[in-house]
Amino acid sequence: MKLRLLAPVMMGAVIGLALAASPAAAKKKEPVTPAPSPVSTAVDTDPTHDPQNVLLLDLSTGGRVTIRLMPQWAPNHVERIKTLTEQGFYNGVIFHRVIDGFMAQTGDPTGTGEGGSKLPDLKAEFNAVPHLRGTVSMARTDNPDSANSQFFIVFYPRFALDHKYTVFGRVIGGMQYVDAIERGEPPANPSKIVQASLASDNKQAPTAPVSPGAPASASQLSNSKSD
Repeated sequence: MKLRLLAPVMMGAVIGLALAASPAAAKKKEPVTPAPSPVSTAVDTDPTHDPQNVLLLDLSTGGRVTIRLMPQWAPNHVERIKTLTEQGFYNGVIFHRVIDGFMAQTGDPTGTGEGGSKLPDLKAEFNAVPHLRGTVSMARTDNPDSANSQFFIVFYPRFALDHKYTVFGRVIGGMQYVDAIERGEPPANPSKIVQASLASDNKQAPTAPVSPGAPASASQLSNSKSD
C-alpha cells in the first residue's frame, strides 16, 4: 500500500543545512528540474463566476468552505478533484493529518494516510503558485508523480513547498471553518468533510444534527408527544 503523506518540511530544511555545511556534499551535482512556467496567481473570489470550478466542502466544524479550482494552474489535478467530488468520494472522509501552523490533510477514505482512489496516480503539475494561507495543494509520496486523491489546505504560508507540490486551488470563503479543524496526526476526534460538491450542482449544505444536551427548538417541541 502506498503511503500518501505530505513530506515533512522541517526535514528538508535540516538536510539543506547539512549540505551547506559540507563542502563535499555541496559539490555533488543534483539533477536540474526545469523551472515551472509563469502563471497568474490571481484568483476570482466570486463563487457565482464559473461555478463548475468552485468546490464546496461542508465540514463537521460547522460551515461551508468555498474553494476556487484553477485549471489554469493544474488542469489534470482539477479534473481529478471534480471527478471524485461528483462520485461522492470525499463525503465522510476525515482530516487525518492536521499540523497546527502548517496544514490540514484529507482525501484518504481509509483515514490512515495510506489510501487513495481507484483511479491512476497523476503526473505532477508543479507550478509557480506559492503556498499561501488558504492554498489547496495535492499530497504525494516521495515520487513526484504519485498524487491521487489526498490534498491539503495551508494554514499559514509555507514557501518551502513551492515547486514541489501541485497547487490547484485556493480557499475564497469559510477559512474560519478550516482553522477550526481538529489538530493531530491523527486527531483524537477528527473533523471530516460531511459533503463535497461543485457549486454548479447547487447542493444545499447538510442540516447539522442536534447535539446531545442541546436545547430543543420550537418546532421540535411542537412535534413532541406528551404522555
